[in-house]
Amino acid sequence: MGFFDFMTEDIAIDLGTANTLIIHNGKVIVDAPSIVAKDRNSGKIIATGMKASMMQGKTHENIKTIRPLKDGVIADFEASKEMITEFIKHIPTIKKRLIKPSLRMVICIPSGITEVEKKAVTNSAELMNAKDVYLIHEPMAAAIGIGIDIMQPKGNMIIDIGGGTTEIAVIALGGIVCDKSIKVAGDVFTNDISYYMRTQHNLYVGERTAEKIKLQIGAATEDLESIPDDILVQGRDLLSGKPKQVQVSYREIAKALDKSILRIEDAVMETLSQTPPELAADIYNTGIYLAGGGSMLRGLDKRLSRKTDLPVYVAEDPLRAVVRGTGVALKDIEKYKNVLMK
Repeated sequence: MGFFDFMTEDIAIDLGTANTLIIHNGKVIVDAPSIVAKDRNSGKIIATGMKASMMQGKTHENIKTIRPLKDGVIADFEASKEMITEFIKHIPTIKKRLIKPSLRMVICIPSGITEVEKKAVTNSAELMNAKDVYLIHEPMAAAIGIGIDIMQPKGNMIIDIGGGTTEIAVIALGGIVCDKSIKVAGDVFTNDISYYMRTQHNLYVGERTAEKIKLQIGAATEDLESIPDDILVQGRDLLSGKPKQVQVSYREIAKALDKSILRIEDAVMETLSQTPPELAADIYNTGIYLAGGGSMLRGLDKRLSRKTDLPVYVAEDPLRAVVRGTGVALKDIEKYKNVLMK
């Protein structure tokens, strides 16, 4: 181990539309909403992550909250660079260093990403003092994170439902055989809920409230085994303009989300129809694995299982499956060198 190795820190980043997670020394050090709050006058960043998320929808004209990633890719280059820099700065071992260490990073990206978008990720990493930057596709990272041995000559199907995109991939021999990336995921579910509240209840709710409804009573189907209680939702009455409260049940949310879930089902069926027969035979035996925050939607596994006639398993910590896989690939770059892209 040379002096330069001593000066290098390894970090794995899952740069998500909704949340950014960072692994350092095998531990998840950062798990925060991908959002920044900026002072419009000075252009300075006032808050990032959870702090900025609390401000969302509650700011005055001098402060604006920005979500730098859209559909899993960098939409606002400056803001994303500043956000990641802030997150990295708070990693304890890096914070203690007198001299800024150079970084070796593995960053995961959606499988449907373009060359230009890839370049944006690499460039923003290099601006943060990264000397080695590797990229890994999200479904691949999710598969490694779930604990699948991706190098085997055996087909596995992964569905990773994040904030901006749903990635569906069939993986074998350390490569993606067929995949589909659609822009229907957690954020679309949240928008569906706001739209439903407006059209069915004349209630105007903010993004954070819609997100809360999704977490508390969101469902993909009406026949659930354990039924969540109805919740009270506050917002603004569209007709009178007064604040009001309505009671909402999980059945209504299942209706609100139905169209979007149908689009995910169609994408899954399309990927299955493009799968080579030998791998289809494997998937018949192994089933389908779900990862990402969206996979926690109540009854989604059951609904996909009914549609595909295959067993569907949700990863045990679906929110962290991708970053865990990214961390494993970082730890053993030699083993995964065919999976990682420079």
